[in-house]
Amino acid sequence: MTSDGHTDQAAGSQAPGSPAQSSLRGRTIVMSGGSRGIGLAIALRAAREGANVALMAKTAEADPRLPGTVYSAAEEIRAAGGQALPVVGDVRNEEDVQRVVEQAVAEFGGIDVVVNNASAINLSGTVDLPMKRFDLMQQINVRGTFLLTKYCIPHLAQGTNPHILTLSPPVNMDPKWLGGHPAYTLSKYGMTLLTLGWATELAEQGIAANALWPRTIIATAAVQNLLGGDESIARSRSPEIVADAAHVVLTTAGRTLTGQTLIDDEVLASAGVTDLSQYSTGEESELAMDIFLD
Repeated sequence: MTSDGHTDQAAGSQAPGSPAQSSLRGRTIVMSGGSRGIGLAIALRAAREGANVALMAKTAEADPRLPGTVYSAAEEIRAAGGQALPVVGDVRNEEDVQRVVEQAVAEFGGIDVVVNNASAINLSGTVDLPMKRFDLMQQINVRGTFLLTKYCIPHLAQGTNPHILTLSPPVNMDPKWLGGHPAYTLSKYGMTLLTLGWATELAEQGIAANALWPRTIIATAAVQNLLGGDESIARSRSPEIVADAAHVVLTTAGRTLTGQTLIDDEVLASAGVTDLSQYSTGEESELAMDIFLD
């Protein structure tokens, strides 16, 4: 990764989009979050290929501001052609994480992919950020990513084309990102640094670890409610662009693609997908770029 936040392909690795080495049929994905938004889109894309998806989320009951629960997500996964295991739990809680991993192995026979999707966001500056919000972001984003991956690793080591995929950005050291919202930046960069560390730590076991981030803001409930409402949604792309990019990564041989911070449209371009108009929710020329990208 270069100092400006872009990625370099590691020596001996190939770009995503090279011929897929496996499909997701029959493979088991364990995901944090996934009741809605990008996580659910990734789960549904995998389900259409016949994957098993274990979802752990706190949303047992619907919230009018955030539609969707872990149970409604499971119904959608099954309707799309996959198998689903909904588990109500908190990714910050070690016992809950152990439980979802144990149940996934009991239900599906193993784990092939872990997707670190759950994340909390608050873009307040240092003085204005309540400590409980600081703690929440570090605990969900960093601790949760570490916990879920930690307990999946022994099973990933026995899995088929095992992957760790974390929804986090390139570590861009530009002062505007470091100074804009330091607490959130710390939590998201922490997710990425863990993932890059696992790429090296787990290389001999054949477990790939990569981070994936969208080029533009994505039309999710969080964007609708927290980051600008209808105007922001109109300048977004749909969650399916991240889901399709994740599919490319997860079906590429892990030993040839690991230790990268990937951007969704670059992943798709490497797979030959250059017309992204299908993902637009408004005018393609007015898209809003996501944070951490120059």
